[in-house]
Amino acid sequence: MQSGFDGFLDYEIVELLLTLGTPLRDCKTMAKDAIKEFGSLRGVLDASLEELQKIKGIGSSNAFGIKLFQAMSERYSKEHVPKKITLNNSKAVANYLQKLIGRKKKEHFVMLSLDSRNNLIKTSNISIGSLNASIVHPREVFKEAIQASAAQIIIAHNHPSGNSEASPEDIALTRRLEDAARIFGIELLDHIIVTQNDFSSLKEEGLM
Repeated sequence: MQSGFDGFLDYEIVELLLTLGTPLRDCKTMAKDAIKEFGSLRGVLDASLEELQKIKGIGSSNAFGIKLFQAMSERYSKEHVPKKITLNNSKAVANYLQKLIGRKKKEHFVMLSLDSRNNLIKTSNISIGSLNASIVHPREVFKEAIQASAAQIIIAHNHPSGNSEASPEDIALTRRLEDAARIFGIELLDHIIVTQNDFSSLKEEGLM
């Protein structure tokens, strides 16, 4: 437990799994036989209950323990694979951002890198400002976008004041980033401003 399992050989892991079914029995020989029969730890885990019980000494309890471990491993892996997030409208973007920055007490400026099908690749934190201002440089935004191989991006920030209306500074920044986007060949889809309960889209308001 202290040193971890990296140093364990395949048969030693199988031996431990077999021991769970028959804790007072030496399972080393049957573990080695199982590895020999099925070729590897993966082969043992993928073997059926019937195939496992063909190995001398492996009974139903031992075989069940191995298959249970396989099922647990597969479920664990599935639950830890990030689900694809598709952001194809302003409402979906706002819902995502409100959970991320909607409750923040300072302005957080973030950039969402998307592939050509509007699937989220990466969320980048560009700047954290005061309650009413944040400083954003185009080079920081597009450095992140290029590194993420983004086809298109959405920029966004929160308004801790609770008012989602775009300020003149927000509009000016958006247009500055639009100009930079044309140079880099990355499409700027929108600038979303979120509060805890509301949002605005500069694209939908005709401000970009």
